[in-house]
Amino acid sequence: MRQLPLADPGTPDHRTPARYLLWVARGQKATLAGGMLFGVLAMSAQAFVPAVLGKAIDEGIATGDLERLLLWSTVLFGVGVVQALAGIMRHRFVVVNWLTGAYRTVQVVTRKSADLGATLPKQLATGEVVSVGAGDLAYIGNVLEVTGRFAGAVVAFFVVAVILLSSSTLLGLVVLIGVPLMLFCLGPMLRPLHARQSAQREAVSELNSLGSDIVAGLRVLRGIGGEDSFSRRYRRESQEVRTAGVKVARIQSVLDAAQVLLPGIFIVIVVGLGAHFALRGELSPGSLVAFYGYATFLVLPLRTATEAADKLMRGLVAAGRVNRVLALTPDVVDPAQPVRLPSAGDLVDPVSGIRARNGLLTAIVSAEPDRAAGLADRLGRYDDASEVRYGGVTLASATRADVRARILVSDTGSQLFTGTLRHELDPGNRRTDEELMTAIRTASAEDVLVALTDGLDSEVEEKGRSFSGGQRQRLVLVRALLADPSVLVMVEPTSAVDAHTEARIADRLREHRTGRSTVVLTSSPLLLDRVDEVIFVAAERVVATGKHRELLARDPLYRRTVTRQTEDEEVRA
Repeated sequence: MRQLPLADPGTPDHRTPARYLLWVARGQKATLAGGMLFGVLAMSAQAFVPAVLGKAIDEGIATGDLERLLLWSTVLFGVGVVQALAGIMRHRFVVVNWLTGAYRTVQVVTRKSADLGATLPKQLATGEVVSVGAGDLAYIGNVLEVTGRFAGAVVAFFVVAVILLSSSTLLGLVVLIGVPLMLFCLGPMLRPLHARQSAQREAVSELNSLGSDIVAGLRVLRGIGGEDSFSRRYRRESQEVRTAGVKVARIQSVLDAAQVLLPGIFIVIVVGLGAHFALRGELSPGSLVAFYGYATFLVLPLRTATEAADKLMRGLVAAGRVNRVLALTPDVVDPAQPVRLPSAGDLVDPVSGIRARNGLLTAIVSAEPDRAAGLADRLGRYDDASEVRYGGVTLASATRADVRARILVSDTGSQLFTGTLRHELDPGNRRTDEELMTAIRTASAEDVLVALTDGLDSEVEEKGRSFSGGQRQRLVLVRALLADPSVLVMVEPTSAVDAHTEARIADRLREHRTGRSTVVLTSSPLLLDRVDEVIFVAAERVVATGKHRELLARDPLYRRTVTRQTEDEEVRA
């Protein structure tokens, strides 16, 4: 049995949706072949049932020959056993095919998302990625699942055609020509169905994006009284999704009805012709029963064929959406000839003049607080135009993996995921319980741990929603400390905690990071008073450096920034 997830999902071919589906299929050729083999056996065994029944009637019942009747009954039992066993094996293979195709897609999309990093939300709406994970994976799996049954349907069709031609050339030709003709009649409905399905998926993606944005900004919306406006917009787009779904359902219902009506008409024609030949003595009673059985049986291959076409169309739509993710390129790329970063050194940005000296706890205060995240991105090389150097080596000349191993940026957008708290804090399982507790103490998060029934083995809910904002922020800080990078860059790491907790964190942070560089982008006086050096930035340029109290005394703009006083208030003070 294949282990999932795969050790290496491979490099996808995302030039077209069809090429992507073929790439997925090539990656599981053995199980696809197994599914098709058992699909052919199961359907072929079922195809022989009417012929065996006809023989039992003609040679056993009609002649009163008990021995022949028992013989054909035994053959029928054997065919049933083969069909049952082959059906079981086919089902096992198609389930493996579905899971493998879906997991392979999950892995390549997840790998690409991780590679894109901060680029992903800039180039693709959240709802687009959600739609890939929520529905498109299943459609791609469905394409692989139906291959076994479709192969069986095709082979069974030709088996039945040969049997019918050997009994009656005219009826055999009717079947050979009639079944493809019915498929041809159903074909024109597949293209508009494909187009409407694409439109529906786009509408669902936009609605998912809007829903994600509303949930993320719900607190802000309530603060400014914007709930009603966004609620109306969400209802309006929900109706658009409903309308798109109805359009898909309309043509889908016609297709489903045609799958019943056309085979029904076909059965009437075949049985009518067979009855006519039987009355003329050209067909035996057993052959007539067999023809009726085949006319009924052929509905199954026909429906399987149309189902395969429908699933293929849906799979192509889904593969197209997957390709949109895979075709994105990150803002930051690795150089052709990378240089290895040193293990230690000063972190210097020649553009702004920022120099975070090796081994020190440095604070950066921005006169424009909304630009702090941009400064952190530049220092961590999330901006490829950055000329930042580490130990004299330009970050742009090193691989992203090398930069991430040396410099960790923990900003206000950092999230917790589902899983045990231990795994959330130490995903690589590299730290001992003692190291975990040391980091928890540094982040003053002991109270969070005490409140959990199972301690470090407690389950964390999605995005850590069971924790308060301050608790989440402290747990994110624990995770950053346990990563233990050469340079740790943090954006407002204590903005959501009270003053007493913030003071404890500030006192413990220096000791915990002794000998390693730590850069904190903040305007909190409690943190600033405890760092080795403060760098004050205005208009993205360094305008002053020194100790917090020195800058308070000599720089009015710095004082207004960290005390949040206006110029008039400062004059009155």
